[in-house]
Amino acid sequence: MSNALTSPAETFLATVSALRGGERVITCYQCGTCSGSCPTAPAMDYTPRTLLHMIRLGMDTRVLKSRAIWLCTSCYLCTARCPREIKISDALIGLRSLAMERDLEVPEKLKVLRDTVTTHYNISGDANDTRLIWSQNLEENALAFRQKRQAEVLFFIGCVASFYPMVYGIPQAMVQVLGRAGVDFATLGGEEWCCGYPLYSAGMEGQMVALMEHNIARAREMGTKTLVTTCPSCYYTWEHIYPRLRTGKMGFEVLHASQYLARLIEGGRLKPGSLEQVVTYHDPCDLGRKSGVYDAPRYVIEAIPGVEFREMEATRQDAMCCGGGGDVQIVDEGVTAAVAARRVQQAQKTGARVLLSACQQCKRTLMAAARQEKARLRVMDLAELVWQAMGG
Repeated sequence: MSNALTSPAETFLATVSALRGGERVITCYQCGTCSGSCPTAPAMDYTPRTLLHMIRLGMDTRVLKSRAIWLCTSCYLCTARCPREIKISDALIGLRSLAMERDLEVPEKLKVLRDTVTTHYNISGDANDTRLIWSQNLEENALAFRQKRQAEVLFFIGCVASFYPMVYGIPQAMVQVLGRAGVDFATLGGEEWCCGYPLYSAGMEGQMVALMEHNIARAREMGTKTLVTTCPSCYYTWEHIYPRLRTGKMGFEVLHASQYLARLIEGGRLKPGSLEQVVTYHDPCDLGRKSGVYDAPRYVIEAIPGVEFREMEATRQDAMCCGGGGDVQIVDEGVTAAVAARRVQQAQKTGARVLLSACQQCKRTLMAAARQEKARLRVMDLAELVWQAMGG
């Protein structure tokens, strides 16, 4: 008697099980931890637990046409808490890729995103050679990096900080901090392409390979020994996704800005001055839960004299998402806004006057939510706080 899968239900389950993250779906015992953890579950037509059950029943059309698969922020909270260690977030990205292949209820804006990134090499559709527009207001002595084509440290800026004025302050602060610390660094300017993470999140992993190869080649040509980025999504992509998609080492280390700032402070090259502020810190999902970087940002905060640091009730591995990941803001801005508002409310409970993060997308969503909630909170990036402590 053959053991071959024959029914449509078994075939679909086998297909999902073959996806990255889907291999343990069959082990789900429907405890509901994922649904109770999901920040966007209230807006979904099917909760994560229901989706997993539907997958096991082979309900492929209903699953792939579900609004739920496009509302996952890929925050990994469900994955981190799952008692069966199912990589639910990865499985949902796999479902997105299947929906893309079959063209089933794919949000039109994600198709536009695909075309924008693959033709303009960024998520905004602006001319890519304007990637350094954020640096126009800097003083002349801070602009030496713009002429450099060789440097040991490459500052990879990312699309959000390059093209969205609300967060221009992050790269502006970072380059001035690096300059003050005497770091030999450069950027790729217009030769920097989107890291590809937005396409990966949308289920279009194959579309990011050309972007990856271009970025790695340009970094090597520059003589890079250390790549630093203020964007956790770029960091996660360079540190975790790129090595999986290619063979061979890139030839340089990859650090998030918080890690590099911590290194500079520890080595005595960076000495922040005193700053009287009461702050709290939001762990970005791509940096914290997905990459395990929790201590470096806190080390930097606590290294600034005068700063009082108060943790939120949901922090580190249990931190709530800001709502800005997984391309959800592109699909439904209202869902992102609702999640961000809840996180701002948690920050308010600490009594802090400054809500810090270490992610340009987190800053965008939390700033908008703070305005919406009329919260007396200033939303800042870690690099901005350090620069302020240095008199910037």
